[in-house]
Amino acid sequence: MFNLLDEPWLPVRGRPDAEQAGNHLFTRPTAIGVRELLLDADRYAEILVDLPTQRPAVYRQLLLPLVVDALGCPEDASAWGRMFTAGRFSEAQRDLLSGYLDDYHHLFDLFSSDDPFAQVAGLTTSGDATKSAAVLVATAALGNNVPLFSSRTEGDPLELTPAQAARWLLHVHCWDTGAIKTGASNDPAAKAGKTTGNPVGPLGRLGVVMPLGTTVYETLLLNIPYGREPLKNDLPQWRRRAEDGDVTGTPAWTTRSAQGLLDVWTWQARRVRLVPEHTPTGELRVSRAVVAAGDRLLLDMDHEPHTAWHVDSAPARARRSAPRGDRKADRKERDSHFRPVRHRTGRAAWRGLDALLAAGKSTTEVHAKKEGEGFHTSILLSQLVEVADCLPEGYGAQVELTGIRYGTKLGNIEDVYHDEIPLPIAALRPDSDVRGALLGVVEQAEELARAVNALAAELRRAAGAPPPPTGTWQYPGETLLHALDPLVRRLLVGLRAVGEDDFDRTEEGLLAWEERAHREAWRIADDLLSTSTTPSAFTGREVKGRDGQTRIARESTAEAFFRGSLRKILFRRTARLQARPTPTDASLTTEP
Repeated sequence: MFNLLDEPWLPVRGRPDAEQAGNHLFTRPTAIGVRELLLDADRYAEILVDLPTQRPAVYRQLLLPLVVDALGCPEDASAWGRMFTAGRFSEAQRDLLSGYLDDYHHLFDLFSSDDPFAQVAGLTTSGDATKSAAVLVATAALGNNVPLFSSRTEGDPLELTPAQAARWLLHVHCWDTGAIKTGASNDPAAKAGKTTGNPVGPLGRLGVVMPLGTTVYETLLLNIPYGREPLKNDLPQWRRRAEDGDVTGTPAWTTRSAQGLLDVWTWQARRVRLVPEHTPTGELRVSRAVVAAGDRLLLDMDHEPHTAWHVDSAPARARRSAPRGDRKADRKERDSHFRPVRHRTGRAAWRGLDALLAAGKSTTEVHAKKEGEGFHTSILLSQLVEVADCLPEGYGAQVELTGIRYGTKLGNIEDVYHDEIPLPIAALRPDSDVRGALLGVVEQAEELARAVNALAAELRRAAGAPPPPTGTWQYPGETLLHALDPLVRRLLVGLRAVGEDDFDRTEEGLLAWEERAHREAWRIADDLLSTSTTPSAFTGREVKGRDGQTRIARESTAEAFFRGSLRKILFRRTARLQARPTPTDASLTTEP
């Protein structure tokens, strides 16, 4: 028996406590059960995970639905604000939570013979075969899924403690690979011991956007939408364990939309059975498991709170609606107005702020009609605009972004995306100066990268070098964006403390950003110029432009064009230099 409510299986970090630890932060990790974590959520800063993608899995599959099913969603923004200001669950709320956990205590036993948590009792495959526990672990080698630099091979035995098995069980329901899955013995859809066409786990189809607070209590509230009436058929999976209807406790599976928030959070994307066994020393371990096909989710923007959305224009929807297969889930998603925004691996989160800050639904729909595509931020970030007055001034909210990139056939994991950025709440207001400033900074960074790339390309032409191979031309610009990354993050932190209407302080921060960005751009440019000092680059070379006309490509003209680009992109810095007294105006032509 291993009950998730009582056993210490969730590693957590305590919140800083100056009174108990003097001048040192009390942050020693410890493991606790779900009951202690929820009832004393204000005492813990965060849960600690094996992989960043585990955090949204633990919150969605367990913590958030427990709170919402026991207490309900806050009625409105005011009720949400009162809970947030309180900083902890009230005694009445703690009593409701305790009563709920007592009532359903028997449903959270990980190894129950009758009803194991998030599993199917007695699940078997043809031949009663099981697989290594690596089938649960995203970072473990198994079949086609072989992580680079993995310290183990598929042949190495993998033994998971019950705590590890519980965390990876929740993860597999959210992020498992797709394509072909083992067919369960009593699955009517299985053919030749297999099921095909399985989508990846629900979160694998999203770019997960999860606001984080300074305590677990705050994180819970930041991830609970307010103003949602309870729906009759919207239940967490542990209360949906019936033998008929929408089944989660049998090998059979369905393709359907979620019934509501609780259903989508606890979606059972796989049918799983953990196989526990005792080691010679008497310790309980999980070294084998069965993972088969599970329910297939039709995404619905109204129920999915943890992603931003593309807004398709009518022509784009028409193109996407063209039939490309027979899968019902694929057809319905192509016909939908909204599509989840997925994160691009290798790209910093701040470069996608246009999607995160698109809080006005009507605005994005108008933009989509005119421009072909727009964005809508997540439900949770949208509601922060309404509750901003309930948050402390300069509140240190963070936004964590996670995602997984799968192989072309969805059968393996190619990369895991994770980033975390500070978010000024004022930036979510469509008409705020802070929002305009941040979007402007992102555009400036991208334009600077393009300017550096253009300089590199022109220097290659002047030297007579062949064009770089496809896929490498952007490297100088990417190097610059990497150098600008800490500058943008510092600006994000600084703007959290700036008032929404404090134009002067905002402009002061933007000018400081442009000064530092100018230095970084010239640092990259100097490296390029210093490696192109050949006679041919100096004298120039005749090349043919895109318009078919010939021109001379030389180092001096490339540098002059780059200087002009910087003056245009970093316009605040240019205006400041032009406003100086006449004797220093020469700096525009003498300094980099």
